[in-house]
Amino acid sequence: MDVSESLLIFQIYLCTAIPVKISESMKSIIVGTAGHIDHGKTALVKALTGIDADRLQEEKRRGITIDLGFAHMDLPGANGEPLHLGFVDVPGHERFVRNMLAGVGGIDLVLLVIAADESIKPQTREHFDILQLLGVQRGITVLTKSDAVDAETLDVVRLEVEEFLRGTFLDSPNLDKPNLDKPSLDKSSLDKPSLDKPSLDKPSLDKPKPIIAVSSLTGAGLDDLKRAMIATAAEVQPRDSRALSRLPIDRVFTMKGFGTVVTGTLLSGTIHRDEEMEVFSFGRKVRVRGVQVHGHTAEAAIAGQRTALNLAGASTEDLSRGMTLAPPTTFSTTRRVDVRLRLLASAPRALKHRSRVHFHSNTMETVAEIALHGAKQLAPGSAATARLKLPEAALLLPGDRFIIRQFSPVVTIGGGVVLDPAPIPRMPGLESFLQILAEGDPEMILIARIARRGHAGISTSQLVAETGWHRDFIESQLAETFKDMRVLRIADLFVHRPAMIGLQQFIVNTVAAFHKKNSLVGGIAREALREQVKASLEVFAAAFDQLVREKNIEPAGDLVRLPGQGVVMKDEEAESKKKIEDAFATAGLRVPALHEVIAGLRVDKIRAQKIVTLLLRDKLLVKISDELVFHRSALEQLRRLVAGQKAKSPKMDVAKFKELTGVSRKYAIPLLEYLDREHVTKRVGDTREIL
Repeated sequence: MDVSESLLIFQIYLCTAIPVKISESMKSIIVGTAGHIDHGKTALVKALTGIDADRLQEEKRRGITIDLGFAHMDLPGANGEPLHLGFVDVPGHERFVRNMLAGVGGIDLVLLVIAADESIKPQTREHFDILQLLGVQRGITVLTKSDAVDAETLDVVRLEVEEFLRGTFLDSPNLDKPNLDKPSLDKSSLDKPSLDKPSLDKPSLDKPKPIIAVSSLTGAGLDDLKRAMIATAAEVQPRDSRALSRLPIDRVFTMKGFGTVVTGTLLSGTIHRDEEMEVFSFGRKVRVRGVQVHGHTAEAAIAGQRTALNLAGASTEDLSRGMTLAPPTTFSTTRRVDVRLRLLASAPRALKHRSRVHFHSNTMETVAEIALHGAKQLAPGSAATARLKLPEAALLLPGDRFIIRQFSPVVTIGGGVVLDPAPIPRMPGLESFLQILAEGDPEMILIARIARRGHAGISTSQLVAETGWHRDFIESQLAETFKDMRVLRIADLFVHRPAMIGLQQFIVNTVAAFHKKNSLVGGIAREALREQVKASLEVFAAAFDQLVREKNIEPAGDLVRLPGQGVVMKDEEAESKKKIEDAFATAGLRVPALHEVIAGLRVDKIRAQKIVTLLLRDKLLVKISDELVFHRSALEQLRRLVAGQKAKSPKMDVAKFKELTGVSRKYAIPLLEYLDREHVTKRVGDTREIL
């Protein structure tokens, strides 16, 4: 940062000790310049505001704008209300288009600057293409340097410009334009935050736009331009100051005594002094030590204002242009994003599937790979949906506009709008889903986002991160869907009702399939069932309880079965069950080894083990160790025998127990440990106390 810029910023911050309240009733409009190099953009801004937006010594030495410049002015609004205009002056040289792109993302109104002594030049065309791709809908065409040409030349240039602007959002009032009374093609009036969706293919022609000749040198035409700016600013809808805040960073610098300062255009929401913010995609939490808006210290900055923030918690080495400040733990960064993309008719060649391009959105610049959906290439002048793959995670939200430039040679070839920053790999019905995102109302969009998650559902916080909408707005848009049960609310999850119905049918089918495959088992374990249908605890519980109420399934202890469904045995299986039970019932406490009993059965080992499991579940057999199984009647007899011994002696050792039961040590120790567990006996040293 050079000395002149430091002095300017220092002057701005002199007032930090005495905060100036910026009225929230004052309408703030961001005005951007666009046009070819040396067509007088910076001179025009200075003539209007008195501020030289060329802040770098190199810019003053070379006489050209290299990076973004900023200025501001106040005017009386169309209805007498105060109007604050913040100017973003962009470089016009082709080598600095990337800097220009960092500044035009947040503008509300553009001044397309064309020098009367040169008319339309290459960067006039490229800048204007960029404005249209970014969906800018309001602007004024300014013919500068009118003092340098005679009236006849000025008229010729005006005609050339009128023809150049024909059919665009800056169409001149002097042209014969049919059907200007038809409804506006601008969809940005949809009543939802951060979802401006003007057409990528057609301009808004709701009102013709003026072409005003001015001279920054003599001042001619400047009053006419100010009146036109006031009238045009009245058409601009204020940005939503209640939405979640986002500030794309366009400058980072440090001030002695203040520390790290960042600037940008606040796209949405409000940022207060002392508020905690998160730097995306850096992930660092910072605190806003001070707020400055249009040259004045303020308690807060609101959407649509040029904003400078003094930050604590990050250095200039940590931050850079392209990062974004937003509320902590609210949004999620992404490396995959589904978009609607249009290739300029002037693009030098078709855009091939898997092409690499330079990607610009807000103040961010990176490289992206474009994977076209359902096409191998995109012809110039055509539009399609695509998935962009970024090398590093970035914060992008639906409605964000972007520009793509050819990888080499670097020229602007197209742009579009973000539809989905959280795409699901190999999602069925993707094109229909993206069409809803592009054209649907908020309720339709929310239902589509909920539906694509199936019975997994989606939380409120996830919907906030995917849409950029506030929780309250999401709740209000889904209110009717809760009433008519199109969407179910389960804990903090939203689940599409058809998905829940599908899950319930899946559960019933899974239980039925288990019965068919496992006729010797009384039902499937509840947790095993949940894992098999891949449902969360909350959603599974809701589906399960509904199925039980409707008598489609029934719990049986820890098992789940179809109503009335029990174990179904074939003749040889029933015979084997009886043999196993009889073998242990007749053995008393001198039981045989389980594997010996199984070996003598007519059924295979797997079915025999299932029969044993069934006997254990019904508690006809009791497993007291890994190797010993006893019949229930034998253990009941043992408990009575030990209880009767208490009258003779309250204690016994292993030898006494062997004498009492007639079993060897092989059985005696496991049986005594079983009695301990059952609280029939209690071990005290080498003896047992009979309880």
